[in-house]
Amino acid sequence: MFIFYGGLFFALFLRIAYIQATGQVEGEQLKAKAAALYQKEAVITAERGKILDRNGEVIAEDTLSYRLIAIVNPAATTDPEKPQHVTDPEKTAKVLAKYISMDEKDIYRILTKRKPDGGYYYQVEFGSAGRGISHETKTKIEKEKLPGIKFVSDTKRYYPNGVFASHLIGYTQREEQKDGTFISVGKMGLELTYNKQLTGENGKIKYETDAFHYLLPNREKMVKPAKNGNNIYLTIDKTIQNFLEDTMTKVYKEYNPEVMVGIVADAKTGEILAISQRPTFDPETKIGLENNWLNYVTQEVIEPGSTMKTFTLAAAIDSGHWNPNATYQSGAYKVADSTIRDHNIYGWGRITYLEGFQRSSNTAMANLLQSMGNETFIQYLQDFGFGKKTGIDLPDESTGTILTRYPINYVTTSFGQGSTVTPIQLVQAMTAITNDGVMMQPHVIDKIVDSTTGKVIEKHKPKAKGKPISAKTAKQVRQILASTVTSEAGTARRYQIEGYNVAGKTGTAQIPNPNGKGYLYGKNNYLYSFLGFAPADDPQLIIYVAVKRPNLKASEIGSEPVAKVFKPVMENSLKYLNIDPDDVKPVESVNIENYIGKNASAIKQELESKGLKPVIIGEGGEIADQYPKQGTSLLKNSLVFLKTDGKITLPSFKNWSLRNVLIYKAMSGINIEVVGEGYVESQSVTENTIINDSSPIVVKLKRPEELFAPEGKENGELPQD
Repeated sequence: MFIFYGGLFFALFLRIAYIQATGQVEGEQLKAKAAALYQKEAVITAERGKILDRNGEVIAEDTLSYRLIAIVNPAATTDPEKPQHVTDPEKTAKVLAKYISMDEKDIYRILTKRKPDGGYYYQVEFGSAGRGISHETKTKIEKEKLPGIKFVSDTKRYYPNGVFASHLIGYTQREEQKDGTFISVGKMGLELTYNKQLTGENGKIKYETDAFHYLLPNREKMVKPAKNGNNIYLTIDKTIQNFLEDTMTKVYKEYNPEVMVGIVADAKTGEILAISQRPTFDPETKIGLENNWLNYVTQEVIEPGSTMKTFTLAAAIDSGHWNPNATYQSGAYKVADSTIRDHNIYGWGRITYLEGFQRSSNTAMANLLQSMGNETFIQYLQDFGFGKKTGIDLPDESTGTILTRYPINYVTTSFGQGSTVTPIQLVQAMTAITNDGVMMQPHVIDKIVDSTTGKVIEKHKPKAKGKPISAKTAKQVRQILASTVTSEAGTARRYQIEGYNVAGKTGTAQIPNPNGKGYLYGKNNYLYSFLGFAPADDPQLIIYVAVKRPNLKASEIGSEPVAKVFKPVMENSLKYLNIDPDDVKPVESVNIENYIGKNASAIKQELESKGLKPVIIGEGGEIADQYPKQGTSLLKNSLVFLKTDGKITLPSFKNWSLRNVLIYKAMSGINIEVVGEGYVESQSVTENTIINDSSPIVVKLKRPEELFAPEGKENGELPQD
């Protein structure tokens, strides 16, 4: 027995020594097996970079969401009183159908799905319908108290502005990776083009646990932090973009056109401040995206119509072939076997070229082309960037085609028919007119920034694309384009904006027949457009609007839906940018000096002579304090407060602003209680009362709309401020 047991212990000793020496059992590495049991690894998900406007307002960002899962295996339930799996698939499907975008029958099918061998899956999910669940929806589902329904924290791409430059921004889609994680992947627009820059790099965390999955003490966690994606700042201005979106939505509903395009650009730099199209889609829901993938601004070519006459005019002026007072016979122009006609087929008789341009005469352009020659004309068009990509920082840009195969092609191109361009080419070419001959490349990316360090990785600066015309020519073209809006003969009179001088060119382009034979006819079968800028003498904004095949009323003309977009967007944008109206008269102001130590009566008389209204706080004499201080510039009728010693006689606060009441209170030390807001309507102590105690004086204010209502105008003066 001793020998037998001794042999067993000896064999066991040898086995232990072998395992210690080799680290293997039956060919398996024990160290690796222990690591598999006790070493854990978790993924730290990186955030996708944000897309922001030029002022840092968020356009797209990752936000917390939830993923819906259902535990369907009965083995998950250990206490029948507290079921942990779906016990009633029919009821569960009916309730979930109220909260996620999936039919009840499809939810039921997923909940009752079985393995090929007939066994239960442990849990099931609901595809895209079960991802991106908001906290609000999660809370509502949890209140239903459905057994087996659980939520896992997730992220989703959030577009807080809804429909907002959707074809520019694009959208993302959640896709599963090899490590089992889900990330947002760009599928369209900037989200796709800059997917690499926006996508972060996931991190890892490694740690050791015991058999019960508790973190072992004194063990270091090995953390590789996630690197979030870079942030992209656009040239887009959120406020101007909203002006454009809201206006286009309204006009689209009213006229139901086939297509609408709108672009707002900085006239000096080529930066795109707003860009949109209709039909469009919601990047959150993808509603509207079904057959609407192209960015019409850069990927769709059009026949520009009479907007092209702007550049024919510029070519004629710059090449020395423009005489505004010379005359020609309008109505018709013969070229080879064809006849070119004006939109008024009978013409306006013999008129000047200036009037011909204002009336948008095709035959005027044909005559100018004849004067300057085909080669000169085409060279100018090429210099203006037509027939080639602008180089805008967007993908798959089209070039358009300048037709030169037949003699008739040159003539029709001069007034915008036959040859094709993109809307962005028209905007780029117009920058040469607004920027003293220097053409600027349009761009939508301002900068790309490291989201962790804030370091600018890539900066897109304004870029000149050449100088197709001289500054003198550009100025002359601006003046002529302004006359199309102001002249009795002008076709753009509908685009006038009160307070601002607008310049630009209308366009009415024929649309090729889908059957390939000629063009469509009828007033609802044109592409109506306007390419304009303001202010005319010092352009700040360029706006291009095109409306294709609108449903016009019998009494309406094609420029009406275009003007309903252009005018409010231009006017609101100019005011938002604090660009002064052209008809604002300079306001006379008075500079305040240092009056401390001087005689109050003398200064009062001096200030009144300058149109100001001095208020003396005290009995007069030497001035101890003043408001405003020296160096301030005030408009006439403004109040100036002069503090002296002695008893205070209360003035009339009638129509004073709250600000002035508070200034008076601070300088006088009088106990004034203010009720309401706006301008003073009444006071509890009458004017000229000498204040001897600290009793409160109640001053009641009302808002301007209450105080200066139309029916009470005769009772009051203008507010003093």
